[in-house]
Amino acid sequence: MSKSRTDAEQQIAELLRTAKKSLHLSVAFLSRLDGTTQHLEVVESSVPFLFQEGATQVQETTLCQAILDKKLPVVIPNLKDFPRAMELPAARMPRIRSYVSVPVTLSDGSLYGTFCAAGFTSDKDLTKRDKSLMDVLASAASVIIEPQVKEEERRTAIEQRLGPVVADGGPVVALQPIVDLATGLRVGSEALSRFPAAWETTPDVVFAEAHSVGRGDELELLALRRAADHLDDVDGYVAMNVSPGTLMTPECARLLSELPLDRILLELSEHDQVDDYDALAATLAPFRAAGMKLAIDDVGAGFSSLRHIVITSPDVLKIDRSLVTGLDTDPVRTTLIRSLVDFATGLQARVVAEGIETAEEAAALRTLGVDYGQGWHFGRPAVPGPRPAHDAELATASGIPLPRQRSEHTGPIDQALSA
Repeated sequence: MSKSRTDAEQQIAELLRTAKKSLHLSVAFLSRLDGTTQHLEVVESSVPFLFQEGATQVQETTLCQAILDKKLPVVIPNLKDFPRAMELPAARMPRIRSYVSVPVTLSDGSLYGTFCAAGFTSDKDLTKRDKSLMDVLASAASVIIEPQVKEEERRTAIEQRLGPVVADGGPVVALQPIVDLATGLRVGSEALSRFPAAWETTPDVVFAEAHSVGRGDELELLALRRAADHLDDVDGYVAMNVSPGTLMTPECARLLSELPLDRILLELSEHDQVDDYDALAATLAPFRAAGMKLAIDDVGAGFSSLRHIVITSPDVLKIDRSLVTGLDTDPVRTTLIRSLVDFATGLQARVVAEGIETAEEAAALRTLGVDYGQGWHFGRPAVPGPRPAHDAELATASGIPLPRQRSEHTGPIDQALSA
């Protein structure tokens, strides 16, 4: 064989060997039919040079298609008894004389291809009873094939969705205000990727799907660049999300090296697995030394990655919205957030609460010592327009005033964190 078989192909081969041996024929194969072409996907043959895996034929000229069209019977002991069969290429090369073919049908009723066996001599012992065995083997083959088919369909659908977005330069990126809970001043914004509403899929799922088809790094980098494009449109810092895996790519390092790092808060999710913390720290070190700050996102969503926090020593902990919602009437959430604030104090890190939707939640968080907040209470994500000429005198759409002019000697994140 020219290529190694997958586990699924090995299982199919076992079924084909059973068919070949039981029917006393020379070859058995699984073919895939795509509407125009027959593809020989797995072949078990006594004469492999005549039947090779990967070979293709025009579908309409095959014995399989003639049988599917009911122009020929499923079981053919002698092709010479059927003039229609003798007109087809298979009757001349490789000079097939006996044949049996049954469809391979998936659970949704769709036709995948055919499960076939053939001989180079006529075989009067080949009867309709042999069709029953082939049907059983074809059904077993469909069970093996279906997961792979579904996976290929999933990958194709993801690629088709992502293609136009990538070609257009990446997702739309909106900014959501991050507010000093003590003063109400906007100190920064989080960049949030937005994908077509028709997808009915959340951004985290889209990025996960992109990674599953090998395009996650590409999509994340496009989102980072789109986020960086907004730096000229707003004051304060911009928080940008990136997975540890993408962060440690050379492409991400090149992109970050081009940006004003004192205005960037890089967010790593608590949920993202880190395989090598030393490598992560080494990647972050030059950027943090140049002024970039680090946040751990989704803190408290599961407490599965406290090591994430301890080892990276972040500048900011972002409390997950699941702890924030309804905390003003929930003593358990209140106690938990107070503990996180104390924990952050020990790390000399500041705390941002996400998902704040009511004034009561904001007031409770302020009382607990949470530094900053974001959520619909302060403003929904929006794509900023070009900066007006006198924007220092303006307020955001949600009524939150922009921060005062920052010092020439400190970055906006340093000002926020030292406030």
